[in-house]
Amino acid sequence: MFAVYAERPNREDPLSALVVGERPEPEVPPGWARVAVRAASLNMHDLWTLRGVGIKPDQFPMTLGCDGAGVLDDGTEVVLHSVIPDPDWMGDETLDPKRTLLTEKYQGTFADHVVVPARNALPKPAKLSFTEAACMGTAWLTAYRMLFVKSGLRPGQTMLIQGASGGVSTALIALGKAAGLRVWVTGRTEQKRALAVRLGADEAFESGSRLPERVDGVFETVGKATWSHSLKSLKPGGIVVISGATSGDATAGELQRLFFLQLRVVGSTMGTRDELADLLRFCEQSGIRPQIGAELPFEQAEQGLRTLLDGETAGKIVLTRS
Repeated sequence: MFAVYAERPNREDPLSALVVGERPEPEVPPGWARVAVRAASLNMHDLWTLRGVGIKPDQFPMTLGCDGAGVLDDGTEVVLHSVIPDPDWMGDETLDPKRTLLTEKYQGTFADHVVVPARNALPKPAKLSFTEAACMGTAWLTAYRMLFVKSGLRPGQTMLIQGASGGVSTALIALGKAAGLRVWVTGRTEQKRALAVRLGADEAFESGSRLPERVDGVFETVGKATWSHSLKSLKPGGIVVISGATSGDATAGELQRLFFLQLRVVGSTMGTRDELADLLRFCEQSGIRPQIGAELPFEQAEQGLRTLLDGETAGKIVLTRS
């Protein structure tokens, strides 16, 4: 079958490990389901896989893609949940020490077919296109958990999103506005800030700039480059919810600021199957949709991954298969 995969890990030049070609058709174990992929979105995790982060060398070649939407063998249209817990695990699967993601142990979604546990294929809302649905399982689910499960923010409060144009950031803008929060963002370029405002942000500021007032919560996916600004931007008692560190780990925790102002720092990773089901219903009921920065055929996966690598995204990049 057709597939986009990492042939081997290459930490220094990840795209050199990318292959667009053929892979064997997957077997379907008992309790699992085969999905004919119609659309799959790109995530930073795909670049980490190409670099060999979070995956053992003997697991290559590995088909890329955490997110996807497609059709079961019986014709049911589905959205995929990429977090796969240990079969004996009970409760929040993101807390399972043995959990894995598609592309870490199991082959991913950038292919004609992907095989997942049957419970990981959720019914796709009819109002969502395959392209829109393919954005839900990682970036949008991460944003949903950060905002609605972890932050504790209420309608009317102010949230700051560090980074204006990535998949999680654009999802946070849409979710925050739909939930009645005042949404502020930062962005490196005027173009990225303008995009955030078009998507519904109330204000957009240059990265690191002084804000008109402190905020109730900050949503972090950047890490080192924005960490100090995030802490300085919080009201006493405010919260930082962090789900990534694309610029690296913070060099200083700024502990004095943390304890003196009684700030809270909360980690957030992906989301649960039930949270994904809630997110899909919320999108269907509210009418909010993901910002699609680019839609490309699977054959042009390298172009999409290069855009992601260069940090030139303007929303989600989605690969589609006819």
